[in-house]
Amino acid sequence: MTRHDGDTERTFAALPPAHGRGFAQTWWGQAWQRALEETALDSQQLKAGRRLARAGAVGAVSVRPGRITAVVQGRDRTAYRADVLLEELPAQQWDRFLDMTVERSGHVAALLDRDMPPHLVEDAAATGIELLPGMGDLEPECGCGAWDHCGHTAALCYQVARLLDQDPFVLLLMRGRGERDLLDDLQARSAAPTGIPSGPSGPSGPPGPSASSEPDGVDAAEAYATGDILPPLPALPELPAEPGAPPSLDTETSPAAGVDPAALEFLAARTAAEAHRMLVEALRTGPEQRVADAELTFAQDTVRLAAGSPAEDVAERLADGSERGREGLATAVRAWRLGGVAAVSVLDEDWTVEGEALARARAALESAWDEDEQPPLRAEGNRWTVVGAPSQLRLGRDGRWWPYREEHGRWVPAGGPAQDPATALASAQLAPEDGAP
Repeated sequence: MTRHDGDTERTFAALPPAHGRGFAQTWWGQAWQRALEETALDSQQLKAGRRLARAGAVGAVSVRPGRITAVVQGRDRTAYRADVLLEELPAQQWDRFLDMTVERSGHVAALLDRDMPPHLVEDAAATGIELLPGMGDLEPECGCGAWDHCGHTAALCYQVARLLDQDPFVLLLMRGRGERDLLDDLQARSAAPTGIPSGPSGPSGPPGPSASSEPDGVDAAEAYATGDILPPLPALPELPAEPGAPPSLDTETSPAAGVDPAALEFLAARTAAEAHRMLVEALRTGPEQRVADAELTFAQDTVRLAAGSPAEDVAERLADGSERGREGLATAVRAWRLGGVAAVSVLDEDWTVEGEALARARAALESAWDEDEQPPLRAEGNRWTVVGAPSQLRLGRDGRWWPYREEHGRWVPAGGPAQDPATALASAQLAPEDGAP
């Protein structure tokens, strides 16, 4: 439950313990958590904060411009007031933020619909506005007397990651602008007239240079994204319930030499399914949130096709062409169904984790479990294997952890990725042997 005190303060009721799962599930919550963990100086205090937050030791959280506050109970049950300060954005930066937002119709529509697209952070940063905290931006104050982040202020920050899951506008309030004020300013700017081009003689004189540069119309995707800002638009076409059926090649005419009708029918069916998937994605995310997919390699595309449950003879050809064999291709298909290209890359790649990536990996492993709970791990490359158990963690190049399980002498993917290694390892340990993903 959340209480609003005008538009300058919000109070969130205490959240229940977070045993056995990551603190944040959404992009905004995870981005806040990364910002905390990547800039913290003392990993032990982070670990203590994670332990307190998981135990439900953080009370109601008050959020207002420049400050978040809560009462946090330590491990000895002593209660301390914990504050974390975050610098407010000056008025000039808020003006630039609003100017940037009204230039992007998708951002306007999303914010007015109380949604904050992740690309908003990148577009704001491009104009010199950092919404997420950076190095040294989170300034702690705690009744325990610590001069830097302690377990109490770290626990408060982890709890805020969960609050951002509920409402990412909390971040903007911390930066100095409440939701109501922001949306009012945004609507005012969106509704403001853009002016009438005029020539040297004024509005009635001959047209000036700008008259010839006026656009002839508005891009259709942008028009749909503006929602109720423009006059009513026709509804989007309905999504077909399923992919279209390709034409049958079962005719009385014999195929030309070298043409395999079964393989062609399978490719046509997979093309229709992929087109349907792309349409579903486009309608779900909107044009402002879509990111172009990288072109698949030959090996990746072979796995994608095999994941489409081809006929026996086509599957045999794919296994031979991939040079993985039937069993290896089946394992790659299992990975694909769990995470697409990223999962197949983790299956295939064995790389050396070095430098900053290694430091982050070690910090994540150290903070994932209490000292008496961490399983013994043997590291080799980007793989951490549980000693004496058929479970393994693999680190992807994007920093996510993938669970693996040993089955019949080979390692196979056992679940989707997780930011928290403890969560990923739990997936590997719970996965049934030879179970479907």
